[in-house]
Order: sequence, then C-alpha cells, then structure tokens
Amino acid sequence: MLEASRFSKIWLPFCKKFKVEPRSPDAYFRSAKPPVLQEDDPVMAKDVWSSVKKSYEDMKQRIETTTKLGRISEEIRKEHRGFREWNLVASQRDHQTILQVLLDGKDPKAVDIEGQPLPTLVYLAREKRPQHHHNFKAGAMNALIRVSKRISNSPIILNVDCDMYSSNSESVRDAVCFFMDEERGDEVGFVQFPQTFENLTKNDAYSSSLNIGRMVEFPGFDGDGGPCYIGTGCFHRRESLCGQKYSKERKTDWERWNKIKVEESTSSLENACKVLASCTCENNTQWGKEKGLKYGYPVEDVITGLAIQCRGWRSIYFNPEKKGFLGLAPTTLLQSLVQHKRWSGGDFQIFVSRYCPFVHGYKKIPLKLQLSYSLYLLWAANCLPTLYYVTVPSLFMLRGISLFPEVSNPWVLPFALVIFVHRAYSLGEFVWCGGTFQGWWNDQRMWLFKRTSSYFFGFFDSILKLLGHTKSAFAITAKVAEDDVLQRYEQEVMEFGTSSPMFTILATLALLNAFCFIGGLKRLIMDMKTWVSDPFSLQILLCALLILINLPVYQGLFLRKDSGRMPSSVTTQAVMFALLACALALC
Repeated sequence: MLEASRFSKIWLPFCKKFKVEPRSPDAYFRSAKPPVLQEDDPVMAKDVWSSVKKSYEDMKQRIETTTKLGRISEEIRKEHRGFREWNLVASQRDHQTILQVLLDGKDPKAVDIEGQPLPTLVYLAREKRPQHHHNFKAGAMNALIRVSKRISNSPIILNVDCDMYSSNSESVRDAVCFFMDEERGDEVGFVQFPQTFENLTKNDAYSSSLNIGRMVEFPGFDGDGGPCYIGTGCFHRRESLCGQKYSKERKTDWERWNKIKVEESTSSLENACKVLASCTCENNTQWGKEKGLKYGYPVEDVITGLAIQCRGWRSIYFNPEKKGFLGLAPTTLLQSLVQHKRWSGGDFQIFVSRYCPFVHGYKKIPLKLQLSYSLYLLWAANCLPTLYYVTVPSLFMLRGISLFPEVSNPWVLPFALVIFVHRAYSLGEFVWCGGTFQGWWNDQRMWLFKRTSSYFFGFFDSILKLLGHTKSAFAITAKVAEDDVLQRYEQEVMEFGTSSPMFTILATLALLNAFCFIGGLKRLIMDMKTWVSDPFSLQILLCALLILINLPVYQGLFLRKDSGRMPSSVTTQAVMFALLACALALC
C-alpha cells in the first residue's frame, strides 16, 4: 500500500489524461504493446507510457524483492511508524491495532505530479487476540466500516474481494446513479454487480464462469424483489449496512455529504480509530447482529443482504456489457470443490436457522423473493437425491432388482421426453449465455461432482453444527498455483494432485458405476435378451452416462503420469470401497 500510494502520484494523472482502461496497472500493462492512447502527439504519448510502465515495473520489483527477503529496508521502516509497530508483533493472530493514514486527502501536500489532490488511503490491521474470536471476513468488514465512518463517513461503501480489480472506471458513477435516482433512489440499500473472472479457459473446465447465474438467475432474482448480496462487487448505502430501517419519510440530502469536513489532525484520528478496531470495541453492542455484517455463518454476505432486505431496503442487480470487476476463478478441482462446500454449507445453515427466508422474511419480503433465496439455500440438500441416483440404481442392477420400466413400456415415453427437453433447454440456455457445447458438458460434470462431494460435506457439516458438534469455519479459497498446475489449467486438464476425502468419494462413485456397468452388460448377454425387452436397460444406460461423465476421473486414476494425477492412496481407497459396496450388494 505504501508503494501504491507513491505510484498513484504518477498513475492517476496518466489515467485521467489518456483515459486509461482498466485502471489496474497490472492488468493494463499486461499487454505486450503500448495501446492506442488518445493524444494528439503519439510520440510523446508513447514516451509517457514507457516512463509510467518503467515506474510500475520498478515498484513491482521492489515489492517482490521485499517479499522474497521478508524484511523492509531500515530507511522505510524509520520513515513509517506502521512498520515499526509490526516489530512488536509476535504472531499475525496476536497483535495490537496497527493503523496509518498513508495519504491524507485534506493535507495540501497530498497531491499528484500535476498538483491535483489525492484521495485518502488508510492502512488498517485490526487487533487480534487468541482469546477473542475475530469473525473472519465479517469481522474485518465491520472494523473497516467503523473506522471509515470516523475518517470520511462516506454515504456509499464499495466492497470487493482481494483478488478482484475494477475493469471499468465508470462503475462507481453507474452505481451512484441508482442511489441518486429522484423517484426510487432512497429505497436502494445496495447495488450488486456480477462476479466475473478474467482467467477462464474457453470451455471452463471447472464451471466457474457462473454465466447462468449472472445472465439468467440473478436478473430473475432482481425481478422478484432484488438480488442477494454475494460478498464482492457491491456498493452499499452506509445506513442500510449499519442496521437502519428503510423509511419512506427519509430523504437523502446529498449536498450535506459534500459539506462534511473532518477537522481533527491525522495523528489524533489514527489514535481514535485504533479503539474502533480493537477486540473489545464490539462488546455489548449490536455489531455482528443488527449492525454491519452478521456473524456466525460462513456466508456472511448472503445473510447480511437478506437482513437488509427484511429491513425494507431494495437491492439492485446491475450487469453492464463492460464488466465492472474481474477476479480469479479457481484453477484446480479441489479449490472449486472447497469453495462450493463453504457456499453450500453456509447457505444451508441459513435455511435451517431463524434467518430462514420463510421465517425471518415472513411479511417482510415477497414470497417470490423467499423462493428465489431457496434456490441457493437448498444447494446442500441436493446431494441426497443425486447420491441416490448415482448409487442405488447401479447397486440394485447388480443385485438383480429392476427400478425402471422396460424400454418397450409406453410409460417410458413421457419421462424420456421430459428428460430430453430439460437437457436440450439446459444446453440451449448455456450456449445463449456465451458457452460452448464442451463447456456445457463440463458444467454437467461439475454439477455431478459438486453434488456428490461439496454439497454432501456441506450438508452434513450443517447438520453437525445444528446438533452442536462442530463450529463454523471460514475456508479461504486459494487462488495461487504453481506453473505446471496453471499450464494444465490452460490446457483444460483436470487437476487432482492432492489427497482429499472429496476425491475419494468421486473416485469411489466412478469405479462403483464402472463395476456395475460391467455386471449389467454381463447379465444382459447371459440372459439373451434384447435391449428393448431387458428390464435393466435404463439402469445400464444410466451407468453408461455416469461412466462417460467420469472419464477424467478414470484418466486420473489409471492413465495419467503427471503430478496432477489422482494420488495412489486415493486410488487404493476408492477401489476398496467400490469393491466392498459391490460385494455387499451381491450378498
């Protein structure tokens, strides 16, 4: 942040003069050639571009060197008190509040190279002690809300994840237009942009694009009363986030905000704000309950957005053609599964709590909005019917029990028609949203993988928490990968590589259906029946479909030799569990 504050003196004037997009220097300079700059003198523009790029590369090199060495130079350490305070810290989980105003917007000396004032920039590391629960992301957000109120008290708050950047500098203006709308702007609590990613491959191997949600589900959500808050790319009205209820009588005086000036000195502000970020600041208050982001749930964003809507505020979904914010999608299968485990488990915890939309939202939000929330809150429960269909028909076929009618039975036709139309609609919808056929097939695969592993663990974690046997945890999705992992990701080769109970389940189910398929074919051949007359034809067909969708798993188990293959321990366990299940079915 210190390096960024210094680089901003060059970068901001450059962006304004040449209308640079995106404003993230890393994303902007990633292109190999200088882009076309809007300037009458192209030679001068190219010289300016080269100078700014060199300054950026020097800054990046200093940051990387410092990170590699693990220490700050003595010159900088003496110059900035925040670095010296970290000398007294024994652990990242046990330290005092460290706060420093790096750029003071009201300081006449805080200007760029053209003499224009710079915005205020504050570094904050809230106090953490082992004996106090820090409430993960929600606790960090609430500390920032309190400190920013004392320093700037801006009426609008933007929240983005740390791996995201603004890809459209007009996003702020677009969002503020909703809040300032003369007719209905006063009822808007937050404006939600979609979560989009810049590192997706052509066919999106891990189904991370969220295109269906972004282009179909969330616009429907918006029509049902407003989208949920998804934790990033969201502009909040400070009042709604701090627990205030919506009132038709209340009108926002935007001119009043322009007149607010903080007269305190920087040092006194820093000392006062440290108290607001301490561990004891929230004791005996409504923070984490009725004020700020709610505590106690892995998906603090969804439950906070629901609470804001139940206080009468309206939310807006805005999906501009030019994406407002871009982030990083998971680059391995395990990252994606862990992420969905937290999402599905956290959502289901909300559904079985007093904040269930049908209970907490009763007569506060429309029934159609309550049903819209259920689409996501019941993700985890979907593991039960999915696990049934990938295990029971296969095992019963092995035992000689038919569950479906013969293919020649006329009752098969309506079910076959529904299945065909549903899948055809799914494919058409996916392609309409910008996907490919291979991308749709990958989406079907991840649909199966998530429901048999992520949602399964999320569901039972929620049940155990409900019974008081476990506590909520916040699993951070890692977004950094090794070079060979990134290469396989770009080639759309599925990454296994590490041992995980989720991989054991996926491998076991894949092998189980392979063994049952062989048994079903053997029965079909031995009984000398035609495909139409055999009572197990549909069960064999279901097994064949599951084998086809699990082809990457078989490759990871037996064919691949790279470091991204399935670990041998997982292979051994999966073979044992699959054979045991088959043996029990034959008993």
